[in-house]
Amino acid sequence: MAKVTGLGGVFYVVKDPAATRAWYREVLGSDGEYGPQMPWSEETGDQPYSLISHFKDGEYLKPGQPHFMINLRVDDLDAFVAELEAKGVDVIDTVDEGYGKFAWLLDPDGIKIELWQQCAPPPE
Repeated sequence: MAKVTGLGGVFYVVKDPAATRAWYREVLGSDGEYGPQMPWSEETGDQPYSLISHFKDGEYLKPGQPHFMINLRVDDLDAFVAELEAKGVDVIDTVDEGYGKFAWLLDPDGIKIELWQQCAPPPE
């Protein structure tokens, strides 16, 4: 059975993507070709993990804004999509970009979920 292996990323809308990316680079020391990138291989803690947490209201997230998409890493996208479709889940689209395979669906609350199977190392 195919499975989710971890958090692939969080995607959201900003006024000036270049300025936001510069802020992440200069303030947090994180950058990459597509935006801030944090390799798990650099994590030294015991059993590092990512968390997706759901809240009934937005109090904890204030003053943050609500527009975002969740990207989840999967080990076998084709098998995962087949399993989703067998469960009656509407897979919006799929694409193979060479460096990775992607599929998209909506969760029960309308949040866009992007599934990603990494097929190549990140660009240098």
